[in-house]
Amino acid sequence: MLFSKYLNKYYLKYIIFYILGVVALIAVDYIQLFIPEFLGQLVGIFDAAGKTGTFTPEMTSDVIRIALYTILIGVGLMAGRMLWRFTLFHASHKIEADLRHDMFVKAEKLSVEYFHNNKVGNIMSSFTNDIETLQEYLGFGVVMMVDGFALSLMCIIKIFALSWQFLILLLIPMILIVIWGLVAEKIMSKKWFERQEAYDHLYDFTQESFTGIRVIKAFVKQRHQLRAFSKVAHNNKDVNVKFAVISVGFDAFIEIVIGLLFAVILGFGGYLALTGNVVKFLGLKFLIAPSDLVVLIGYFDTLIWPLIAMGQIVAMYSRSKASLTRIEIYMNAPEDIQNCENPVVLDPKTVKGKVEFKNFSFKYPSKDKEYLKDITLTIQPGESIGIVGRIGRGKTTLVNSLLRIYNIQENAVFIDDVDVMKADLASLRETVAYVPQDNFLFSDTVRGNIAFADLSLDDEKVKAAADFACVGNDIENFKDGYETVTGERGVTLSGGQKQRISIARAFIKNSPILILDDSVSAVDVKTEDTILKNIKEQRAGKTTLVVASRVSTVCHLDKIIVLSEGRVEAFDTHENLLKTSPTYAKMVYLQELEKEVEGR
Repeated sequence: MLFSKYLNKYYLKYIIFYILGVVALIAVDYIQLFIPEFLGQLVGIFDAAGKTGTFTPEMTSDVIRIALYTILIGVGLMAGRMLWRFTLFHASHKIEADLRHDMFVKAEKLSVEYFHNNKVGNIMSSFTNDIETLQEYLGFGVVMMVDGFALSLMCIIKIFALSWQFLILLLIPMILIVIWGLVAEKIMSKKWFERQEAYDHLYDFTQESFTGIRVIKAFVKQRHQLRAFSKVAHNNKDVNVKFAVISVGFDAFIEIVIGLLFAVILGFGGYLALTGNVVKFLGLKFLIAPSDLVVLIGYFDTLIWPLIAMGQIVAMYSRSKASLTRIEIYMNAPEDIQNCENPVVLDPKTVKGKVEFKNFSFKYPSKDKEYLKDITLTIQPGESIGIVGRIGRGKTTLVNSLLRIYNIQENAVFIDDVDVMKADLASLRETVAYVPQDNFLFSDTVRGNIAFADLSLDDEKVKAAADFACVGNDIENFKDGYETVTGERGVTLSGGQKQRISIARAFIKNSPILILDDSVSAVDVKTEDTILKNIKEQRAGKTTLVVASRVSTVCHLDKIIVLSEGRVEAFDTHENLLKTSPTYAKMVYLQELEKEVEGR
């Protein structure tokens, strides 16, 4: 069996199913060994009848008795096999579902940094291939292990009682199979790990190509992408073929050994049964009657399955061990973003929306460069604040600190005088509504995306949020209205529609703090003005932070933060910034110049 802290708890949880299944399986193995004995008895009866030339009533009675017993055994085998199939396979599928659930919960706890450093293909492969490999082992693999051990042991005992000399003859090649299995397991485990890595690369390449299909077509790169895919697919094929060669080679070795053993039993045993002679071989005396030969053949025929299962379980164990290792690596990934001891729970209904930065500096975990340096400022409750600066100057990083996407230093960022690092994560993120730069939408209906924060919201509130974001008319013009499916990442919508639905989704959350991260860049100036006006009116008394690349987006807000080289160059009103901030004045000048050029 495979043991891991991520599996052991499930063994205990579903132990009753495994106990019932194993008991039923062993009972089936025991019952089916009566069949060779009955065949031997039939051969003995007909052999005696042939020698005497008569078929007595007692013989007829014995034949009928054997037939009835055989029918009863068939019924018992059917019931037992139904029981172990239901219990063992049910348990394995329940473990598969529970483990996948735990892995998804783990994914929700992992930091953004983890997903930046690990590709989607690797993660999805663990959620699919690796878990399915484990499920197969925990179901059919357990069957083969128990069946192989129990049935082999029973057969060996029966053969020993029948002819211990033949047992010694059979044990020699069986020991060779075990030794070969131990060697093959290590090789196959390594090759399976390589196979899974190759599949990860194939999955990731395919997923990226499908996501970027519009770009590929726009640049007429279909042939280039096809050649690249062909290279990845061929590598995946080569790794799979290498694994298959080892696996098939191991199975072929076992099949050859089984064939040779059958040949020995039929040839050598048949000679002994026909002649009735005693033959000395390897220092042992061999003698067997025809009826006993039939029983011996029946036992060995039953033993074939455990021998074959031995080969299959080695391959299955190797695959499962490699898959479990990959799952453990994923499950053992550190959860960087966690609550501290005794976190402060923020109540969104009572939070006023004061935001304060005190000597706040930040660098990403995988980078050496500081993106923000000595940020010190205070945003009063209810203020609408713009954040501007050239690209890559830390605007998004600054607002993300309020959501604690990454760990930051303590006593540096505060909401209502509560240190973000000491706040309860769930309540902290309930306090902040966020519209990200990429305006991510789920493959759901428009209504489902807008009401994402609370799917129980009524249609009137959903429509009100859509009107707030100036997207209500667009939605009404869709064929299915609010039930229109947006497609993966909102592929069926325009950039402006995605931005406005994202704004509606954040607005309907009604949090005391709202962050718009460059969220009106894809809409026209008139729509932008309307949205900003709605924010001013409908979010009066609540704090709003607007990250923008256009000065026109933020010039009417209460105050504006100007970032330059990761520092706050200025924090003031639009009018004052024109006098005190060179960066802001230059941005205004360039945008005015752009308007004049467009006007021409």
